[in-house]
Amino acid sequence: MTIPRILPTAKKYILGIDGGSQSSKVVIFDTDGHVICEASKSLEPLHTAFPGVVEHPDDDLYDSIVEAATRALKEFDGDPADIIGVGLCTIRCCRALTDADGKLVAPVQSWMDERLAHPYVATETDVTYVTTTSGYLMGRLTGQLTDTVANYIGPWPMDVRTWDWFTDPETFDAFNVPRDMLYQLQMPGDIGGYVTDKFAAQTGIPAGLPVVHTANDKAAEALGAGLREETTGLVSLGTYIAGMIVGNEYVADPQTYFSNFASEPHRYLYESAGIRRGMWTVSWLRNLLGDEVTKGARLAGISGDEYLNLLAADVPAGSDGLMCLLDWLAPTNQPHKKGIFIGFDERHGSGHLYRAILEGIAFTMKENMAAMEAERGIRIDTLVLSGGGSYSDLFMQIFADVFDVSVVRNEVRNAAGLGAAICVAVACGIYPTFDEASDHMVHREDRREPTPHNVDLYAQLRAVYSEIATQTDASLERTYRILLDHKEVKTNG
Repeated sequence: MTIPRILPTAKKYILGIDGGSQSSKVVIFDTDGHVICEASKSLEPLHTAFPGVVEHPDDDLYDSIVEAATRALKEFDGDPADIIGVGLCTIRCCRALTDADGKLVAPVQSWMDERLAHPYVATETDVTYVTTTSGYLMGRLTGQLTDTVANYIGPWPMDVRTWDWFTDPETFDAFNVPRDMLYQLQMPGDIGGYVTDKFAAQTGIPAGLPVVHTANDKAAEALGAGLREETTGLVSLGTYIAGMIVGNEYVADPQTYFSNFASEPHRYLYESAGIRRGMWTVSWLRNLLGDEVTKGARLAGISGDEYLNLLAADVPAGSDGLMCLLDWLAPTNQPHKKGIFIGFDERHGSGHLYRAILEGIAFTMKENMAAMEAERGIRIDTLVLSGGGSYSDLFMQIFADVFDVSVVRNEVRNAAGLGAAICVAVACGIYPTFDEASDHMVHREDRREPTPHNVDLYAQLRAVYSEIATQTDASLERTYRILLDHKEVKTNG
């Protein structure tokens, strides 16, 4: 169904849902892209019953959206009748198993679950559909079993070139998901269904509002961050840290990046290698330090993250020689990988640990994105930071110095939620094109320029940093084998 263009005779609003790996966020925007109110709900800890199994417990993805939406609507001072639509964005590379009504049969498999590295294997007898998180949640919000093409990244029979299922039967069948077990495909910016009476009663969102498809969370984030040309890069500072640029052609076999769907039909998002458990590592350090951070933050009247930033701001660039390699979650093909701090001496404290993590993230993403730039034959002249890490002024300056480019932040840091709102604005006729919607709804907030003496220092340190793994991998692999053999002997003994 096509929604007629809504003329801006009265103030209108858009509700954006951003279901992330650590929390679900619901933001109400006006049609100029400004935040009116927002709420979030942290997800429950992931459940790991067995090695390699990583699941979202119970119905946590849906329940957290219900709670966040309920709180956002209570904070909303406007008339809910002036909300024109809901944009739905959620995490990618997950698998949801549902019954004929779209209800979960088993917990949602996280993108960190090793089962996602393989074709679907049926272990439950009452599964009717195999879908993504976006398909599952669209079904819960609207009762319609539709899904966005642009979230089928990973073990799915999806042809990224054509934006449709593979037509070759042998290729399709290799993914082990029969066609009748897959949801109906739609494009980003298409209306997937309408808010049900039940979801409306649970949240306060008006029944009958169109719910609009976006893409995978990183693509919606790129749209909300204002990526429109290839010379603007984005680093998404979330649980998974990704480096991205946009383009118009599908590239089949790139060496240093992959072609992902953009949150706009038939455009592409080029993603460099990223960092698994990226900003999660910051949370890990904060929790590890415990009372030191909690008490210091309380005395200063600031949050724990702000307190760590305050400590790290007093640490010189280069962290007095301390470096951090960010392999807190090993790749499945390199299970020996481990996170590393290297270079300790008596000067080092909490601020050094924190700054070394930030510098390690910036070093890693510079290496990854420089490789993508070289292969694409382009040069990024502006870098946008989004996600939770973008709130740190220190982190922003570190990126400017390491990348040696202008680094900007937007007024809206929840870029995925804004990307979802942009899709609604186009679907509901507020703006005729994604370009026009982006021009009106994405607003730059501030900018950092490189500090020349730090640029040179970081370039030299990055050269050292890039060689650490080649020196440590052999020792880590030996350790891994020793511990694995010991575990097997203990189990069998």
